Amino acid sequence: MELTLEGISKKVGAQPWLYDMSLAPKRDAVTVLLGATQAGKTSLMRIMAGLDTPTQGSVRVDGKDVTGIGVRERNVAMVYQQFINYPSLRVADNIASPLKLRGEKHIAERVQSLAARLHIEMLLDRYPAELSGGQQQRVALARALAKGAPLMLLDEPLVNLDYKLREELREELTQLFAAGDSTVIYATTEPGEALLLGGYTAVMDAGELLQYGPTAEVFHAPQSLRVARAFSDPPMNLIAAEAVTLGVQLNAGPALSIPLPAVVSKSLTTALTVGVRASALRLQARDGDVALPGMVDLAEISGSDTFVHLSTAVGEVVAQLTGVHYFKLGASLTLHLSPVQVYVFDATGALLVAPQRTGGH
Repeated sequence: MELTLEGISKKVGAQPWLYDMSLAPKRDAVTVLLGATQAGKTSLMRIMAGLDTPTQGSVRVDGKDVTGIGVRERNVAMVYQQFINYPSLRVADNIASPLKLRGEKHIAERVQSLAARLHIEMLLDRYPAELSGGQQQRVALARALAKGAPLMLLDEPLVNLDYKLREELREELTQLFAAGDSTVIYATTEPGEALLLGGYTAVMDAGELLQYGPTAEVFHAPQSLRVARAFSDPPMNLIAAEAVTLGVQLNAGPALSIPLPAVVSKSLTTALTVGVRASALRLQARDGDVALPGMVDLAEISGSDTFVHLSTAVGEVVAQLTGVHYFKLGASLTLHLSPVQVYVFDATGALLVAPQRTGGH
């Protein structure tokens, strides 16, 4: 199906919840709504589903205006943060409920197939209260898939699960979505989740749609500082700078320049912000690198990465280093950065220069 939102906005009383926006999610693909809590993701999804109507604008499905049509009259499947299942029905009957409503045949076989896809076939005779949170959410997902709706809306469906379960279900969802033929809208606060799910990403902030496009494209070329902040985990290092003859100079005690000739022709002002992703900082120097010396404030090991917080002349910076590293607090440390991995934003926050793409995230 083809879903199109045209010039929609939403007010509750005098308070704007969604500002004027238009969005046409790619059909039969995954679109991630990425943004912090209260960015407007749930409000937007409720309008997509027909649970709410926009204050202005229209919602179209395959060209037909469905703005005033309620959720019961639309073919939409929804999965929420909460584990919403029918408590008095066994797992098998929970999954079968949309199939029975449609009067389908071979229901038992379909239930078995869906349960197998979500690895819950051994739970079919249990009741929801007998399941763990992760198992309950798998049941809710199986029921949503059983509905066979052309539009599937998932509102932070993994947020209440522990880390290991989230990782497992993310991988399974990626495979399920890739094999399906539904338009999937998936809301999350986690940039890493958007990257894992791939597809397309719509970045939202404070009720505004900031950027929409292929996920890798939005990640590598955020159109503004607001997008860069929303689509970075850990947060992008942002450093005040100014344009100089051959590039940018960071506003630090000792002069620290980054050769970026492209900035000179694009910049209309000397007031700039340099953005550096934590993963772009390295311990080993390469030809042409800029050195960033400092003192270790904090070092954290997370999985197979080490996150180092460093006090430098340009302020606190965070580096994401591959592998397990041990650093003493207060120790001197020099990080290295290639100029081709730097972002530059102008005084209004608009992107001037993005890093050169070398593949991967």
